[in-house]
Amino acid sequence: MKDTPANTPAPSNAAPSNATSSDVTAVTNAKPSCWVVTEGMAGTENQCLGICDALGITPDIKRIALRQPWRSFSPALRILPSLALSGKSDRLDAPYPDLVLASGRKSVIAALHIQRASHGKTMIVMVQDPAIAPHYFDMVVVPYHDPLRGPNVLVTEGAPNRVTPERLRQSRDLYHHRIDHLPPHRVAVLIGGDSKRHAMTEDAVTTLANGLKKMQSAHRAGLMVTVSRRTPPKYAQVLKDALMNTDTFFWDGTGENPYFSFLHHADVIMVTEDSVSMLSEAATTGKPVYRLPMAGDAGKLARFYAYMEEIHAIRPFDGGLDHWTYRAPNDALMVATIIQKELESRR
Repeated sequence: MKDTPANTPAPSNAAPSNATSSDVTAVTNAKPSCWVVTEGMAGTENQCLGICDALGITPDIKRIALRQPWRSFSPALRILPSLALSGKSDRLDAPYPDLVLASGRKSVIAALHIQRASHGKTMIVMVQDPAIAPHYFDMVVVPYHDPLRGPNVLVTEGAPNRVTPERLRQSRDLYHHRIDHLPPHRVAVLIGGDSKRHAMTEDAVTTLANGLKKMQSAHRAGLMVTVSRRTPPKYAQVLKDALMNTDTFFWDGTGENPYFSFLHHADVIMVTEDSVSMLSEAATTGKPVYRLPMAGDAGKLARFYAYMEEIHAIRPFDGGLDHWTYRAPNDALMVATIIQKELESRR
């Protein structure tokens, strides 16, 4: 039997929740205190911040660094966690918050330290697989394509994120004056870079650039292109040289990041397949999303692609520029709603 969606901490065969903003709402009563604990990587930190946004809280952000030998340890080796933080790390001193959202394997030992020091009073939520048994935490949040399951494992469709209609509206005017001249069929092109499973190669970038040029010409599309910090500079330049024309705005990295503004103004969004976070953010808008190919082996990400194609959120890029509708995932709000219920039961 095929997995069916669930919107509570999921048993081992559960598929992601299909909760949306129309059937779950952020709680408006007294707000919990919260720390976001990560290694400072934008992708993991933003997942936690998206959940905080949905909870309606502003967290204290704690970026941690480990000293040796803990930096080289597996997260499963929980030896003297109170001594593991280096001098470069933010301090994790009392008073401890009601809630900790932690993400990244190096944050595991910090989360366990807080759990012990607070005598279990702080609710510990790990976002992404912590690489140790989930029962050490109050809740673990993983995307559908991750195989981890358990009684306290909450399964999302993609990655929780900070994309909301309000945030997109607030970003509307940021780059409006620089993209107003573009043709009405506007396409946001979001370029990632090298990852564990994917790589930007000369062949892949050349093929991508040629495909985008043909699509733009065939459909008279206005392109809004942004690269990421992971994009190798030489390949960012290849894309810029290939795509720059009067119907393209290519962000050069100066000024405020236009990412949310591009998402707001786009009719269609195209995202390189290396980033679950960017693909999830694009799908949260409810707009058509194309997955742009890169070199490498998708591995378990193939399950993510297949699921997002099944719910009609994402299609592989084939040179076309179609428009379609689907039920947009809202993972951050779904997770926040369940966390809020647990916090209320603790009170």
